[in-house]
Amino acid sequence: MARPVVILFARAPRLGQVKRRLARDIGAVAALRFYRNQLARMRREISRLRDCEIIIALTPRGAKLRPARHETIMAQSQGDLSQRMEACFNQFRHRRVILVGVDIPGLNATMIRDAAKRLRHHDAAFGPALDGGYYLVAMGPRRPAKPFANMRASSPYALADTLTNFRTMRVARLAMLQDVDTGADLKTSALQWR
Repeated sequence: MARPVVILFARAPRLGQVKRRLARDIGAVAALRFYRNQLARMRREISRLRDCEIIIALTPRGAKLRPARHETIMAQSQGDLSQRMEACFNQFRHRRVILVGVDIPGLNATMIRDAAKRLRHHDAAFGPALDGGYYLVAMGPRRPAKPFANMRASSPYALADTLTNFRTMRVARLAMLQDVDTGADLKTSALQWR
């Protein structure tokens, strides 16, 4: 069986281009600092996954990020969030794929490994976020043609909307975690993950 693919879904760390909702609460420079720290932390975490192929899916197109020895950098496709996520999965249609975000301070390599293990007995696994979205989505080769169809991204319905596309499949849920989109989220996560 081929190694699982772990995709870190990332945005190039540029002032004013990352964590815009968070920036409204704490300022653009502080939001960029948070994002850079999280990106570096997640790259360290996924570097521990020696038994996985590691991809960083980067946006916007043309953005540069120096890959570590164990990483491959690829550009995200054009389109909205659901189209870009679907394109990542379609690149590896016959493999187990785990896609994770950058802005989840509680996410670690052990949890990503757990998602890969769940794909042995499930078609998909989701890491639910407290805000109704999800920080991780993992799929095996058996998956819906349009896994993210009708998903209301960045809403409290994102996970529920996505799960409707998986209603005939075996789906596992991981631990619920806090993603950081606002200043209040940042305070909550700082208390949780000290």
